[in-house]
Amino acid sequence: LGGVDATICVVCGRNEKLKDDLQVRDWDAVLYGEYRQDSSDLFCNPSSLEQPAHPKLLLQQQEQPTPEAAGHEEKKDDDGLIGDSMRGNVTVQGLGFVTRMAEYMVAATVLVTKAGPGTIAEASAVGLPVLLTSFLPGQEAGNVDFVLDNGFGDFCQDPIQIGQTVSQWLQNQSSLDKMSVKARQTGHPDAAAEIVLDIGSATQEWMDSNEKEQQQQDLSSSSSSSSFAMVDGISEFIVD
Repeated sequence: LGGVDATICVVCGRNEKLKDDLQVRDWDAVLYGEYRQDSSDLFCNPSSLEQPAHPKLLLQQQEQPTPEAAGHEEKKDDDGLIGDSMRGNVTVQGLGFVTRMAEYMVAATVLVTKAGPGTIAEASAVGLPVLLTSFLPGQEAGNVDFVLDNGFGDFCQDPIQIGQTVSQWLQNQSSLDKMSVKARQTGHPDAAAEIVLDIGSATQEWMDSNEKEQQQQDLSSSSSSSSFAMVDGISEFIVD
């Protein structure tokens, strides 16, 4: 990330191999293009797998201005690489299985993730801008539209462009603030509580209705028994 000081937290889940690799990887070699990932590690890198192109991504590629045209030209040295004096201080922290995801989201400035519905909903609930990098064809394609249409994120599949986009976001606080506001407007932080209340209200309504129906049945049964008793009494009286 050119000129940006940041901490990148990578949630690896149960993938301990990836977590350990992130801790020992030579990031200077990665920056200067000297790092080569072993083919056996491809399963650790979703970007190494072919992803379907989202229709809006194709339009963005035609319409999106270059970083230079947008005023975000990165200063490079004579070799075409970002010079040491212009590099930001970036720390990569590999995380295992995280149980306090909400706390990490609140502390984060940007979320880079696949287009999972739960993750997007959680991010929007806390006003977190989202950069989507992939989606499952069919079931998650609409999630990309949801983020783009509501203006609280973007979609990018190329690793280099992902880094450039995050760098541009982090250097443009005004843009981040606008996306954060739109995320909060889109999010429903009380959705879980509202769902529980709806289920509870529907259950209570059903219980009350069932109890009232049972009382009516008991009353009807009691009235029928009394009528028969009176008839039997009259009959017995006449016979005697």
